[in-house]
Amino acid sequence: MNLPLPIPVDRALKKLGVDLSLARRRRNLTQAMMAERLGTSVMTVRRMEAGHPGTALQYLARALQVFGELDKLSDLLDSAKDTVGLILMNEQVPMRVRKPKQGSGVL
Repeated sequence: MNLPLPIPVDRALKKLGVDLSLARRRRNLTQAMMAERLGTSVMTVRRMEAGHPGTALQYLARALQVFGELDKLSDLLDSAKDTVGLILMNEQVPMRVRKPKQGSGVL
């Protein structure tokens, strides 16, 4: 099933591509040099910098490693900082905790 890309997702991918291109150029790397460091083709680097949604995630991770920014990917959805997830989890916490009934087999 090939759903159309939501506009906010498309914009985010395009911005990421522009940012990757800028980071590469700031480090004086050509697309060919970047492709060599990523272990891929120049065409993949071009597609990544264009924000193409089909680019494999591994190339983003490798690019972040080349730029010395891999920790950003590791922190992207850190569960300790997932406010929405923590709020949802806290809603499931019981208001009261009762002592288990004897004979229920629960320790």
